[in-house]
Amino acid sequence: MNNTVAPLRLTVRGRRVVLALAALPVAAAIALGATHMTAAAASSEAADVEFEYVTVGAGDTLWGIAEEIAGDADVRDVIVEISKLNALENGTVQAGQRLALPLD
Repeated sequence: MNNTVAPLRLTVRGRRVVLALAALPVAAAIALGATHMTAAAASSEAADVEFEYVTVGAGDTLWGIAEEIAGDADVRDVIVEISKLNALENGTVQAGQRLALPLD
């Protein structure tokens, strides 16, 4: 009686599936690391700026909020600061959203 087992043979598609499954944890670790690095960079930038919080009201815009606190500064520069401080990607705010505002 022959007890030898034939070696496992994978098709090209099978090898791709195995490779993809092996790569998933690596991709997840990279994505998680990138997320933490972005948050750390944002928090280190925010550490040098004094700020207060405001809750966005219905009908409020980022421009209007920036205009209220800008003083003699250019409103566009204040919008950039608020966007960086709150990691706003598209410059829109929602009612009920809590924003950190720079006090500089």
